[in-house]
Amino acid sequence: MKPALVGIPPEVAIQTGPTVSALLQRALNRYADRTAFVWDGGQISYRGLSELIGRMQTVYSGAALPHATRVALLAGNRMEAWCAGAAAQASGMCTTWLHQLGSLDDHLFQLQDFEAEVLVVDAQAFGERAAALVAGCPQLQQVYTLGDPAGLDRGSDLAAAAHRVGHGSMRDISLANDIATINYTGGTTGRSKGAVRDQAGCAAMLLDVLTDFELPACPHYLAAAPITHVAGTLVQPTLMRGGTVRLMKGFHPGQLLDIVQRERINLALLVPTMIYVLLDQPELDRTDLSSLESLIYGASPMSPTRLMEGLERIGPKFAQLYGQTEGYPITFLKRADHDPKRPELFASCGNATTHSTVALLDDHDNAVAPGDVGELCVRGPQVMKHYLNQPELSAATLRNGWLHTGDMARATPEGHYFIVDRKKDMIVSGGFNVYPRDVEDVISSHPAVAMVAVIGVPDSKWGEAVTAVVQRRPGVTVPDTELAAQLTELVRQKKGSVQVPKQIDFVAELPRTAVGKIDKKVLRAPYWAGQARHVN
Repeated sequence: MKPALVGIPPEVAIQTGPTVSALLQRALNRYADRTAFVWDGGQISYRGLSELIGRMQTVYSGAALPHATRVALLAGNRMEAWCAGAAAQASGMCTTWLHQLGSLDDHLFQLQDFEAEVLVVDAQAFGERAAALVAGCPQLQQVYTLGDPAGLDRGSDLAAAAHRVGHGSMRDISLANDIATINYTGGTTGRSKGAVRDQAGCAAMLLDVLTDFELPACPHYLAAAPITHVAGTLVQPTLMRGGTVRLMKGFHPGQLLDIVQRERINLALLVPTMIYVLLDQPELDRTDLSSLESLIYGASPMSPTRLMEGLERIGPKFAQLYGQTEGYPITFLKRADHDPKRPELFASCGNATTHSTVALLDDHDNAVAPGDVGELCVRGPQVMKHYLNQPELSAATLRNGWLHTGDMARATPEGHYFIVDRKKDMIVSGGFNVYPRDVEDVISSHPAVAMVAVIGVPDSKWGEAVTAVVQRRPGVTVPDTELAAQLTELVRQKKGSVQVPKQIDFVAELPRTAVGKIDKKVLRAPYWAGQARHVN
C-alpha cells in the first residue's frame, strides 16, 4: 500500500496538471513590474492586475458565493471585466461570456441555459440590456456592475467594492476538474449550445497556443476583436510571455492601423472579413506596419486571392488558426506556409497542434483512404467535456471518443489539412456534391468581388440550385447582369459546369454573426421559407 501524502488534501493530490488560474498567477508574480493591459486613457501593471483580481475574489467570498458558482459576464473589451472573470475562475467558479452584440433573446436563453447565479455587467455600456436581463432572470442571486449601478433595481458596483477591500493579491483555489467556462457556439446553424470545459482543458488550450502559434517572444497584442471569443484566447498567453495586451473598444480599421504604427504592435488576431475591410482602406499603404510580426486569422476561411493581396501589401506576417467552440485549437498554418511560391497551401488550415489527435472519418467512423475527403474529427484535452444540458447531442458529437467537427476535409502525406466545407453546407445539386468553398474561392478571385457566400436553394429540377450572394468591392460600377455573366464563366472555366451558380444575387452587405462570420443561416432563410432543408 502506498503511503498517504501527508498534509496534502486528497483533492489536490489527484491534480493531473496545472489549472488555467495557476498559470495566470505564476505570470502575474513573475512579471510584476511590467505593463499588463493598455487601453485608451489608462494602463495597469501585472502587480496591479494581481491585486485587482485578489480584491474581486475577496468581494465574491464576502458575498458567500460558493465553489462552482455560475457567473455570467456582459461587457466589451474592458480590463475590469476580464479580471472579474479571472477572479471567478481562480475562486473555483464557472464563467460564461454574453456576446456584446447578441440579442436580448439570445442573452436570456444563455443565462437560463447556463443557470446563472451571478451577473457581472458593464452598466454604462449595457444599461438597458442589463435591466432587461435582471428583470427576465429571477434566478440571479447577485448582480455586480462595473461602475455606477444607477438604473438597475438591484446590483452593486464590483469595482467600488473591490477598491474598498484595500490590499489583496490573486490566490488560486481552483482544481483541475473544476468547470472553468461554458462557451456558447455562434448559433449559425440553430440555437447556441454551451460547450463545457474544465480548468485542465483550458490550461491545455493555453499551452497549445504557446507551443504552436508562433507568438512573438514578448507579445504586444492588439485585441481589436471581442475578447469574449477567439480574440480572448491570446490574452493569457500574452501575459504568460510577459507581454502587453492593448485593448480596443471595437474594430475601427483606421484606428487599428494608427495604433499598430504608433504603439509598435507586433501581434493581432482578426477574422477574414475584418482583414478584407483593412485591405480596402486607402491609408493601408501609407501605414508603417513593420513592427507587426504576426497577423493571425481564423473563425472562417479566407479567400486565397485576398490572402495573396494581404501578403503583397502587409507582408509575410499571416498565420491561420483553426478550431471550434467545442475544440480549440485543432490545427495551425504557420507563417512559413503562407508562401506565394506554394499557393496551394493557402487553402489549408495547417497541421495538428501539439495536443490534437486528428483523423478523417467516414459516416461509420472509419478512416477514409489517403487523399479522400472525410469528416475532420479530433480528440485531446482541449476538447470540450460535453454540451450543457444536451446529453443526446453530446453523445452524437463526441461519438466513439472523437469530437465530430462537421467539417469535411482531406489531408496531404505531410499532415496539412484542407477543409473543403461544412458537412451541413454541402449542396446536392442534380445528384452531385458541390462544396460551397470551392465556388467561393473562384468567385472571390474576381477583382470586383469583396466577399461572397455560396448556398443551396430549393429547385424543382436540381433539388438544390447553387446560388452565389455577392458583395462588391467599393467603387465597382459594372452592371449586375454583366458581372454575373463574368462570374458564371469564371466558375465554369475553373470548376466545371456542375458547380456553376444557377443564380447570382448582389447585396450591399453580407449578413454577419456577432463574431464576424458570414451568416449563412440568415442568407438561406428567405430562399427556404416554409421548406425544410435536409442534411446528413
